[in-house]
Amino acid sequence: MSKTQTKKPKTEKIAKHEDREGLVKIVLDNMAENGLSLRKSCLAAGIGASTFLDWVKQDIALSEHYTRARDAMLDKLADETMEIADMEIVPTGDGKLDSAMVQKQRLQIDTRKWLLSKLAPKRYGDKLELSGDAENPLMIQKIERVIVSE
Repeated sequence: MSKTQTKKPKTEKIAKHEDREGLVKIVLDNMAENGLSLRKSCLAAGIGASTFLDWVKQDIALSEHYTRARDAMLDKLADETMEIADMEIVPTGDGKLDSAMVQKQRLQIDTRKWLLSKLAPKRYGDKLELSGDAENPLMIQKIERVIVSE
């Protein structure tokens, strides 16, 4: 294909959905109950994530259901972090711990912690912010000027 030719847009197989409610249920159930990401949930349902997000934008009720499913997915991810941390590390044949297994578990936990801190920073983030809220702003009560002579 030459530079002057343009690619034809991909026609989605999912342009028409006769059972939209059923597909939405599959996606939301996979997210909430199985902890699958939106992309994997949509793949399991046979629809594109962008199509699903378009549906979410158009439907306020679906938007609320999606938010709840996403929160449940994040909770499942947090639970998995604890399960991985609690997993017993099977010793090697000579009785020593398998360091590769320890590193794998550490990577799995760190990845989930990072993802949780980015997707839900208020719930799972490490950042402690010193600020007031809109209803109770921080107030400066006293400012002092100190002069130090040498």
